[in-house]
Amino acid sequence: MLSVLKHPLADHMITHLRDRKTKPATFRTLAYQLTLMLAIDATRDLATEEKAVETPLEPTTGRILSAQPIVVVAILRAGVSMVQPFLDIFPDVSVGYVGLERDHTTAVARNYYCKLPPLAGRRVFVVDPMLATGGSAAQAIDVVKQNGAVAPRLVCIIAAPEGVAEVARHHPDASVHVAVLDRALNERKYILPGLGDFGDRLYGT
Repeated sequence: MLSVLKHPLADHMITHLRDRKTKPATFRTLAYQLTLMLAIDATRDLATEEKAVETPLEPTTGRILSAQPIVVVAILRAGVSMVQPFLDIFPDVSVGYVGLERDHTTAVARNYYCKLPPLAGRRVFVVDPMLATGGSAAQAIDVVKQNGAVAPRLVCIIAAPEGVAEVARHHPDASVHVAVLDRALNERKYILPGLGDFGDRLYGT
């Protein structure tokens, strides 16, 4: 259920995302580019159908995406940064939002917002840059399943083994796509070696 992106360009981007000297503008660009690679990797098995076309030289047949719509559900706030790459490469995408805020003392997430398009019969991707304890991700997957999603996919830039295990424990049918799997969580539930707070570095807060 875990897929780790294997590409030298991804390694290059992750290293610069980790660097504390990387400024927010560069950080945002790298996050966009890396999410674009993840979006392509996480959708490699989308259904297609045959289509006849005329090239400038002769008739031929190719394949196009089937009619199953795609929904991207961002976990607020940092997950918003991963929406645009999906919108840029897929022709018909609906977007939903789940607002989860982690209590830095208990590491338990509080649900404060939810706005979703119809999910039944659609391919659903839940996006959040960081998968730390897995509590927020498992909670967000609960929400999309309660609203009709089947076997949703979780797409993250960086993950800890504890978070992957937590998602697998609660949602064995959900696949997880990440750019890098880090070592562990520290006592404050931050990913090591990690890259700090993704939202703070993204927005300069």
